[in-house]
Amino acid sequence: MLKLMSGILTIALLATGCGSSTGPELSAAAAPEQEKLATTSEAGSRPVASTTSRPTAAHPRTGSARVEPRAAAPARTAAVPVYREFTLPVGTTLPLELKSTIASDVSAVEDTVRATLRNAVTVDGQEVLSAGTEVAGHVTEAERAGRVKGRARIAFRFTSVRHDDERLSLRTDPIVHEAEATKGEDATKIGVGAGAGAVIGAVIGGKSGAAKGAVLGGAAGTGVVMATRGKEVRLESGTDIPVRLAAPLSVRVRVN
Repeated sequence: MLKLMSGILTIALLATGCGSSTGPELSAAAAPEQEKLATTSEAGSRPVASTTSRPTAAHPRTGSARVEPRAAAPARTAAVPVYREFTLPVGTTLPLELKSTIASDVSAVEDTVRATLRNAVTVDGQEVLSAGTEVAGHVTEAERAGRVKGRARIAFRFTSVRHDDERLSLRTDPIVHEAEATKGEDATKIGVGAGAGAVIGAVIGGKSGAAKGAVLGGAAGTGVVMATRGKEVRLESGTDIPVRLAAPLSVRVRVN
């Protein structure tokens, strides 16, 4: 009986010791799991930072900022030039200003003549040739004034126009300039000579002397006219020269 009671007491003591040692070990093993769950719950409750790229704040010490790269802007497409062809009809007047000096006594056939447009030429409100556009041509006739007859004469025409660094063929009416007639001046010179001869003849030989003097004086006056050339034609640089187109002129113009 005594042995039985002793065995029961031993078993009770062992059971009590096992229960006290198992509690702390289980608590220690469960702690990491509980901490992990708490961390996960806390992280889930905090707001998540946006991933949108934007410049970061400047560093408090260096003052420099790190700029996040942005997407490149799409390249702009260059405008395609649009051209339209305009035609200046026959008879169109081009208001030109001479840039060359030409004269009947110094110019020769085929000498170059240059000019520029004083004003722009438009068609239906569109400027086709701008002011300052250069045109070129050549002398077609040059004749000096004669001693007895024949007036001075100079003629020229234009054959090309420069447009957008390109030379276009051009055809204008000829421009002709002729010296004024000098018949009135010639008659005056002859008359003055005759009158002077008559005065001298009257002093020398009376009436008969006056008649002879008039004839001689007139002959002298005629000699002066024959020895003197008429007026020459001279056109200085800067002279206004309106010219007319003798053929249509087509010009390609950018309209945008």
